[in-house]
Amino acid sequence: LHAGENSQKCSECGKSFSQSFNLLTHLWVYTGERPYDCGECGKSFGESSSLITHWRVHTGERPSMCWECGKGFSVRSNLSSHQKIHTGEWPYKCSECGKKAQSSLDLLKHQRAHTGERPFCCPDCGKGFTHNFSLLTHRHIHTQERAFERPECGKSFSRSSHLTRPKRSH
Repeated sequence: LHAGENSQKCSECGKSFSQSFNLLTHLWVYTGERPYDCGECGKSFGESSSLITHWRVHTGERPSMCWECGKGFSVRSNLSSHQKIHTGEWPYKCSECGKKAQSSLDLLKHQRAHTGERPFCCPDCGKGFTHNFSLLTHRHIHTQERAFERPECGKSFSRSSHLTRPKRSH
């Protein structure tokens, strides 16, 4: 904001917004309101931009390309993290064991091995997981969902990694 411009201030955190609509969408963080729904899977979002980014999961669109290897990413920040592989940048270090990480999130995930923290709990059986993805994969056990299918034989699996296991009979 420039001096003299009208601004709207968040009563929760004090952040200022030049437009009242931006303040309103910011307040949804506190109210939990998520008015933008994905028509494909029903997942809800607090911002339209988050829905647009999510939609790429369904379309497979990956507009952010790595200049080094050509790998595509649906989110620019994921590209930035990936490019550290090529530059050799490992700015984060575990104080417990010295292991280096390329992002603060990667370091946090690693440190859970030391702390034993398992913040993602299965609502069906109570089992805890260090990563959200591990919980989502685990939940297939309860739902019996088998989303990954071998085209040659039609056999389906709950995990994509099972597709690459030896094929016993084809």
